[in-house]
Amino acid sequence: MSTATMSETSRKWWALAAVGSGTFMSTVDGSIVNIALNTIQKTFNASLGQVEWVVLAYLLSIVCLLPTMGRLGDMIGRRRVYLLGFVLFTAGSALSSFSWNIPSLIVFRMIQAVGASMIQSMGMALLVQAFPASERGRALGYNGTIIATGVATGPVLGGLLIGTFGWRSIFYVNVPLGLLALTISWLALADDAKRNEQKFDVVGAMTLGASLIAILVALTEGQHLGFDVPWVIALFVAGIIGLIGFVRWERQHPAPMIDMGSFGVPAFSLGLMTTMIAFTGLQFNFILLPFFLQNVLHYTPQQTGLMMIISPLAIMVMSSISGRLSDRFGPRWVTPVGILSLGFGLYEMSSLTAASTQFDIIIRVVFIGIGFGFFQSPNNSSIMGSLPRERSGVTSGMLNVTRTIGQITGITLAGAIWSSQVTSITGQVFKDITTAPTAALVEGYHVALLVAAGIAWSALIPAIWPRERR
Repeated sequence: MSTATMSETSRKWWALAAVGSGTFMSTVDGSIVNIALNTIQKTFNASLGQVEWVVLAYLLSIVCLLPTMGRLGDMIGRRRVYLLGFVLFTAGSALSSFSWNIPSLIVFRMIQAVGASMIQSMGMALLVQAFPASERGRALGYNGTIIATGVATGPVLGGLLIGTFGWRSIFYVNVPLGLLALTISWLALADDAKRNEQKFDVVGAMTLGASLIAILVALTEGQHLGFDVPWVIALFVAGIIGLIGFVRWERQHPAPMIDMGSFGVPAFSLGLMTTMIAFTGLQFNFILLPFFLQNVLHYTPQQTGLMMIISPLAIMVMSSISGRLSDRFGPRWVTPVGILSLGFGLYEMSSLTAASTQFDIIIRVVFIGIGFGFFQSPNNSSIMGSLPRERSGVTSGMLNVTRTIGQITGITLAGAIWSSQVTSITGQVFKDITTAPTAALVEGYHVALLVAAGIAWSALIPAIWPRERR
């Protein structure tokens, strides 16, 4: 093997190490926080709706900033944006550990989210930049394995930390992880800083961010206050008008933040739609299962953490396999298999009861993990390969936007359906839904997971839709 070839091979694997370190850190953080929600709720004597905002504020901030950061990376250099993301994420984590109430925790989580949006928007773009097109599915499969490893590590580490040192310790862990990831990325990634004569689309970025915030806040608050509240309706209307204005602005802007012509590429637009729908269904399980385990089956945080790693372990195994299959047979033939398995696992979760055993839960979440592992890498590969490489920052940003919108929608729908079902069954409105009778919690969980399965299976429509450009 020649020196040049050795250099090229070394470069792409170092890029995977750098991107993997950021991916691992951000996924550990997300899964740890989910495990801690029940403990945080009790610490601050908060309602389910209030504690949901610890996750929602983080996700809302990310979804509004991802396209902006993706465009910024394409303009000034992806490495520069990526490194700054680590600095902000680590600082936000340290501040979160000192939170004195729910509002302060939410503010510090938003600082984390600014850094996370930089990391997430650049991650897959840096991988696509480093690996040849023939190995793109393989590279994204490895990245999917790292994601699953982080998700699997989070609950175990979170359960151990919460049980031993309290919930604040889950944010301490991000400080050494962040410094390590920053060091690896600083040494491993080639300097791609550049000067771009194009002006950044400030108006487009602000319009898109404000519109998304308006719609998603209305969606999340509407479930608690009612969707007929005047200011909730006003936010919906303002958000929709803002999105229409954004599209019109981008069409006439000489250097748009998002090229609207990209949505005319079926592999891009249908892939994004598949991502959003599948993540919406998946999020039902991630947000409700910890509450079910701790409030219905009376598991400790440590036991809950151990049960929550089963699905990520299955994802870890299947992501690399599905990435290789995608390179060989094409994403369109692999993705539907994953969606079918994901929906089946969610459907089976709806049959859990207060007498369910650990084996009952494990066998179901394994199907969810296998399905999601089969779905994610091929679908991501299809999306990232659908547009030119010079637009990979925006492409990666949009992929993460749709994923995050799916997560937010899933959290909102899961909480709304579970709460409404418990209220309907008991004829009583609970300030803290987890204090409701066990039978009502179980029945509400059944309905929520049936809805989740239906949503997941509906992702088959865009997944198998013909993708030839018309």
